[in-house]
Amino acid sequence: MKEKKQSALTRAFLAVMGDEKRQSFTIPLFAVFLSLIAGAVLMLVLGKNPLAAYQSLLQGCGMLPKEKYAGGKGMFTDLMSYLDIWTPMLFASLAVAVAYKAGLFNIGVSGQMLIGGFIASITVGYSGLPAVIARPLVIVVCMAVGALAGSLIGFLKYKFNINEVVSAIMLNYIFQYIISFFILTFYVNPITRQSETVTAEARLTLQDVRIFGLKTVVPLGFIVAVAAALALHYFINRTRTGFELKAVGASKGAAVYAGVNANRSIMLAMALSGALAGLAGATYYLGYLGSIQPKVLPSTGFDAIAVCLLGNSNPLGILASSFLITIITKGGTYMNSSIGVPQEVSSLITALMLLFAACGVYIRARLKRSKDRAATAQRKEGEQA
Repeated sequence: MKEKKQSALTRAFLAVMGDEKRQSFTIPLFAVFLSLIAGAVLMLVLGKNPLAAYQSLLQGCGMLPKEKYAGGKGMFTDLMSYLDIWTPMLFASLAVAVAYKAGLFNIGVSGQMLIGGFIASITVGYSGLPAVIARPLVIVVCMAVGALAGSLIGFLKYKFNINEVVSAIMLNYIFQYIISFFILTFYVNPITRQSETVTAEARLTLQDVRIFGLKTVVPLGFIVAVAAALALHYFINRTRTGFELKAVGASKGAAVYAGVNANRSIMLAMALSGALAGLAGATYYLGYLGSIQPKVLPSTGFDAIAVCLLGNSNPLGILASSFLITIITKGGTYMNSSIGVPQEVSSLITALMLLFAACGVYIRARLKRSKDRAATAQRKEGEQA
């Protein structure tokens, strides 16, 4: 009886997880579910109400209303602030994904964000150009600089076979310390000890805009980020060049044998990845923050790796995973202040999501084995009948 009950539960679980194609999104959802359960258990150990904690995460991002707001603020302002920080996260995650499709691991997204944001700040951000020229120019400069930085990693990869992880990490440090030197020497604000704030005309996030009687921010890059995700999905799955990138990522030797120029694909993937990282830097440094903190690499570039894995490196999946992880990271501040759950708990939940998502291959293998066993058992039952 017990064995039959376990068999029924196994069949039900396998039915929910579906076939291999369906598992591309059911396994990440399963990873999210497990991490939220683990987070709830931890909160219970701390003596906190998990439902109230998760509700506060949504309240901190403008998804649910708070009990009270400060003057000029409301649920809409929290939502717009959330979209402002979600935008660079989405760009950065897409940057990781496009490199990953070609079999490359771009851990240099943070450095590419930094160099793109810095060059755009000193060339356009302090120029005093009118908004109609400055804002498009900021995007062009950040994309170009990010693409050059990414192309350098790709060039070192195919020309000298230098592992992209090693060269990306080294470039991260080079960009970090050289840019810090220039900021502290020429562009530092003596009060904040950060770079001078870029002009309002060059900033990609409008500040203190009155909407519905509320004073809010307006992230101009948000629509561009969503459009970039949709365009990248089409590029990877519906174009010849995108197919070549995936072929190189699946098996470089087989792709070369089939006539694909693998070196060109590597360069293209890293250039496109760097361009998207540059857009992340534009919306982060010339949007969300408005200035650059010396000697600090943006954590967004590293968090994007987790987002990409959770989204199964699919641009549409990344839309959902970046949306979720940004809720956890941004809402963690309000969760801490409202009900006293340490902000580190939100970081732990994100880490657990990454851990469970990284086990996707193992989970898929276990599911296949269980399906084979269930099919064998069902066939034996049929023979006995």
